[in-house]
Amino acid sequence: MKNYLFFILVVLFFSCGKEESALVFEDTLLVIPKGFPEIIFPQDNELTMERWALGKRLFYDPLLSRDNSTSCASCHQPERAFTDGKELSLGIESRIGNRNAPTLANIGYHPYLTREGGVPTLEMQILVPVQEHAEFDFNILLIADRMKADSSYVKASLEAYGKEPDPFVITRSISCFERTMLSGNSRYDKFINGDRSQLNVSEQRGKDLFFSERLSCTMCHSGFNFTNYAFENNGLYEEYNDPGRYRLTGDEKDRALFKVATLRNVAVTSPYMHDGSITTLADVVDHYNTGGENHPHKSPLLRLLNLTTQEKADLVAFLEALTDNEFLNDPKFRK
Repeated sequence: MKNYLFFILVVLFFSCGKEESALVFEDTLLVIPKGFPEIIFPQDNELTMERWALGKRLFYDPLLSRDNSTSCASCHQPERAFTDGKELSLGIESRIGNRNAPTLANIGYHPYLTREGGVPTLEMQILVPVQEHAEFDFNILLIADRMKADSSYVKASLEAYGKEPDPFVITRSISCFERTMLSGNSRYDKFINGDRSQLNVSEQRGKDLFFSERLSCTMCHSGFNFTNYAFENNGLYEEYNDPGRYRLTGDEKDRALFKVATLRNVAVTSPYMHDGSITTLADVVDHYNTGGENHPHKSPLLRLLNLTTQEKADLVAFLEALTDNEFLNDPKFRK
């Protein structure tokens, strides 16, 4: 029924005038979950149906890569909460990337992008995979040239931004699409919003553990998006091949620090950690239960937890309850 209503609303959008269609657009493409703040769109990139549609098309189009083999969706698949299930993502010619692909769910709320936090906006982030050797290995000016050779892209660009394809159009439209990837309707969300039947006894015990002072999970995984966006070392290794935030700042105290990841939809975004080195949620819980490896920059919050077998199972059950199946199966995000 929901999919049918979505189809009807989209039809109405294209059959109504601009003023009438605004309500249809708002109700279908940008639904703010209960308890979430408003999404802020830049003044030069306000949300419109035309911009969203162009961004979605580009998101799925391998023309963004030098050899026309790889798109944004190659590493960010909707059914996986816009991750790819690989330890390290693959770019053109099956080149192995440096890091595990993060989820794009609620990406519009992040104050900065990449695991070292070096990119301040979504618009700027679009440039990163374009030029990365192990991703698209291309030039955004040449992407614009490819689009100009396609009359349908030229038409869509003019309708969305009043200009032919160029780097502005490419970066703005994709980020416009990505800002609508909102996920906040998991069973946990329904539970805290009043439906107490949504979590079983084990999941409720896991929830209580997660939010307890004993475990202090919320010192890092806090707020509506289950992250404080800070940079931490979680004791994954004694020595890291990836310098983490040091790569950006050159400051030794930032070595092996990475942005705290959101836990939303975490059950479908395996493997875990910046390098995809942990396969299951049970293994993640085991890692934190031990307190992690002794790295000089390890967060002081990490310590031996002495969780019982049942407590570990309850924590995993709670984390699985953060899965938003409506988001994972939303037809508007599918190709």
